[in-house]
Amino acid sequence: MFDLDNWQEIFATIKKNKLRTILTSLGVGWGIFMLVIMLGAGNGLKHGVMSDFKGSATNSFFMWAQTTSKAYKGMKPGRNYNFNNADVIALSQLKELAVVSPQIQLGGYRGGNNVMRGLKTGNFEVAGVYPNISEIQEIRIVKGRFLNENDIKEKRKVCVIGSRVYEMLFGADENPIGEYILIKGVYFKVIGLTKPMGNGGDARQQSQRIQVPFPTFQNAFNYGDVVGWFAIASQKNIPASEAETKVMALVKERHKIASDDDQAVGHWNMELQFNKINGLFIGINFLIWFVGIGTLIAGVIGISNIMLIIVKERTKEIGVKRALGATPISVIGQIMLESVFLTLMAGYFGLVFGIALLEGVNKMVGTEVPMFKNPTVDLNAALISLSILIVAGALAGLIPARRAVAVNPVEALRAE
Repeated sequence: MFDLDNWQEIFATIKKNKLRTILTSLGVGWGIFMLVIMLGAGNGLKHGVMSDFKGSATNSFFMWAQTTSKAYKGMKPGRNYNFNNADVIALSQLKELAVVSPQIQLGGYRGGNNVMRGLKTGNFEVAGVYPNISEIQEIRIVKGRFLNENDIKEKRKVCVIGSRVYEMLFGADENPIGEYILIKGVYFKVIGLTKPMGNGGDARQQSQRIQVPFPTFQNAFNYGDVVGWFAIASQKNIPASEAETKVMALVKERHKIASDDDQAVGHWNMELQFNKINGLFIGINFLIWFVGIGTLIAGVIGISNIMLIIVKERTKEIGVKRALGATPISVIGQIMLESVFLTLMAGYFGLVFGIALLEGVNKMVGTEVPMFKNPTVDLNAALISLSILIVAGALAGLIPARRAVAVNPVEALRAE
């Protein structure tokens, strides 16, 4: 490998056949270029989709009351019911659950409400929550604080507002902390300002949400002990789907619902959705590597064919070397070294151009496209690609090298 004569021969061969070398190397360069682009595009799509899960516990699920669809214990189907405060206590006793966070929203799910501050008004979501919701959905406080247990116990009329609420009701440089807003005839003191995590639909929803203490909400807006829905997280060593099954069974028993009535309790499992998306991208990644490596192999076959031609052209030279005492290993080494060098150089330029293009796309896209973010290739993928190139280059040179040493020195000296 470090023999100067070998390198001189390699560069002499390349210089003698520049066009052939460039065209042959183009196949390998294009293969690694396409592999990098596909990996980057796949990562960009994955980062964009996974950003919707950012800040949320993946071992969580949500549950809400719906209409029964089956008769049970003398009660007709089509019955409406509500979760209540007693359900909170019952669910909190299940050992499979780490967090039980009841919630309720003014006007129902995603219902909007007119909120006023002086002459300014806006239509926002108003939700009653417990402080432990921050254990399921990450809440970024940029000013003030979030709700705490004292707010719950003392039923304080305080609230935490989202960034969109701040923009609509306050001036650009105005400090909202300590100010009051009017919600359905009730004044609430602003104690915190939040900024959503990520850029998806959930983030936009969070930016225009006003959160107040759950008991305060029930009293201020005459909801009695009604609970709108539950946000629940399972213990770390217990799958959310397993915990969800036990929660559903308990709720159905408490509200006299048939165990096989699948319509009566609505639910959405974050863990299940996360695993589905993750599995989808594992499949996409496998397909990318499969197609990319196939393209690389096509380029490497071209290198191998060129090396066969080179061996044929240098038959007499090889015969002279063998006649002068060159060992088969030294001949094989030189041919394989030339093959690996051509493959690596072509792959290197393909890798550099691919990464440069992805960086350019990343700068142009920025945060403008929420579903496509940070289309980059990590170091491990680059190292794996280079390793594949080294192995492929060695294999590409192996067959021509074996053919070279199989030639009889006497016959090689006679070759034209």
